[in-house]
Amino acid sequence: MSLEELAKFRDRIVEELDRTVDFWLKHSHDRENGGFFTCLSRDGTVYDDLKYIWLQGRQVWMYCRLYRCLPRFHRQEILDAAIAGGEFLLRYAAPYPGSRKLAFAVTRAGEPVKVQRTIFSECFYTLAMDELWRVTQQHKYQKEAEEMMEQVRVWACEDPSGLGRPPMAGDPPVSSLAVPMMLLCLVHQLEEGAPGRADRYRQLGDWCTNQISQHLQRDGTVVLEMVSPGGKELPGCQGRLQNPAPPQLEWDMKLWWPHTEALVALLLGYQLSRDSRLLQHFRQVFSWTFDHFPDGEHGEWFGYLSRQGSVTHTFKGGPYKGCFHVPRALYLCETILDTLLAETSSC
Repeated sequence: MSLEELAKFRDRIVEELDRTVDFWLKHSHDRENGGFFTCLSRDGTVYDDLKYIWLQGRQVWMYCRLYRCLPRFHRQEILDAAIAGGEFLLRYAAPYPGSRKLAFAVTRAGEPVKVQRTIFSECFYTLAMDELWRVTQQHKYQKEAEEMMEQVRVWACEDPSGLGRPPMAGDPPVSSLAVPMMLLCLVHQLEEGAPGRADRYRQLGDWCTNQISQHLQRDGTVVLEMVSPGGKELPGCQGRLQNPAPPQLEWDMKLWWPHTEALVALLLGYQLSRDSRLLQHFRQVFSWTFDHFPDGEHGEWFGYLSRQGSVTHTFKGGPYKGCFHVPRALYLCETILDTLLAETSSC
């Protein structure tokens, strides 16, 4: 890949990352109660003021990571918003005092609405607290991250009873790919720049990689979302689930999430291997994605398109799409391209 082509990709990614972050800075902040609105229409109008703990944690993490790692985002308004989001989580993520099980959704003012029987609110809470500690150096955030990390580890690896999912006689145990993938993300986050933590979480990291490898099935041709605890393929619909689905299983929709993840995976794969086939795939995905998903008028990206590329849903955020997948993918692509540019220019 030439310097010119690398720079062209990077310039477009920088442009889209800036426009995406500006959209959330402009429209998502609840300046009265703290935290963030994520149910935003195309122009940023709030259509539902429920707050989803997954997305509160993700947005705090995203703001802190951009503030810490990209100089142009080292701005007080971004840090202030991240702190306000973190403080909202500290006050309201737990549905009642002393609970380590967190809510899935709360009202605008922080009253609990719903609790899910999964570990993901707690996982994104951990990411948020750790990254917030890194930019503020306030010990309370570090303490929250480490204590919640231990609780998540216990639920995932030892005793899931605290999640409120009693075993059912007709429901055999399964291993979900999402759990070790999420825990490995937490391990990577907490280990960064902290040798002592790396020793503490090495065993958990090994457990995650072993669990993940069991989901590579059919002679390495597919990655299945659900397998048996021993790593065997399951019968029925549950055993055929692939997430994100390959193109032939996306039915009539194209979603932002598989496209953004593919951009990162292909670019990272090219960086590590210099395999020209990955580069060609990246060019193709980049071209289609950037021609169809970005909203040139209002900023941010549409979430759902038809196979032909027409917009099917115009909202910019909801219970699951917020200030995370799109900006995180663009941030990662920018950092990888910066490395490739530096390596190529030095040759």
